[in-house]
Amino acid sequence: MTISAMVTDPHVMSETEAASEPPYFCQRCPRLFDFLEDCRERLPGHFNGPVPSFGDPQAELLVVGLAPGLNGANKTGRPFTGDAAGDLLYKALAEYGFSNDRFGLTIDDGLALRRAMITNAVRCVPPQNKPIGAEINSCRDYLRTQIEALPKLKVLLCLGKVSHDSTVRTLGGKIAREKFGHGSEYKLGGYTVLSSYHCSRYNTNTRRLTEPMFFDIFARAKALLK
Repeated sequence: MTISAMVTDPHVMSETEAASEPPYFCQRCPRLFDFLEDCRERLPGHFNGPVPSFGDPQAELLVVGLAPGLNGANKTGRPFTGDAAGDLLYKALAEYGFSNDRFGLTIDDGLALRRAMITNAVRCVPPQNKPIGAEINSCRDYLRTQIEALPKLKVLLCLGKVSHDSTVRTLGGKIAREKFGHGSEYKLGGYTVLSSYHCSRYNTNTRRLTEPMFFDIFARAKALLK
């Protein structure tokens, strides 16, 4: 697949929607730009760019992850696709009616989200899956514009502390006051912010996060949307 085929065409989006997506060769974060340049050399079959949001433009639920995984979203070009974290996330979305339940390991699986969208606090894959503070701050503009591009948005579901903290700051909250916790819930900027432990393989393997725990968060999100 060519780069031009993988990058969202800004001519078919509104100005607000286009502003929510970084350019493919985004240079806001020098460390991430250099890392992606190296990935393009080493992994030419990967997407190797800022991963665009995926889902329904009329979404009422926005799931905010951390960042693309090297051989997951950075490979496929779709959030949470190609790694273990996506297996649980897309299972939960299907269970609570937010998708057509056609999730596979590639972006041509026919999957569609309903009333939901997925994005990341940091759009580019970071070395060792660990973005630094400056990168999180730099990418926050794209989170803000993504929120603004969703006219029906009501609930933001944050996966992990980095996602939670960046979302809280985006909405004008204080992380010392709106603290992260699994199942935490706050009203901010006219939205409800829910948070969960990240559905990473580490958290699920150690049982810090179980499937019932994760599903409970989605049940709460769906109840709020009713």
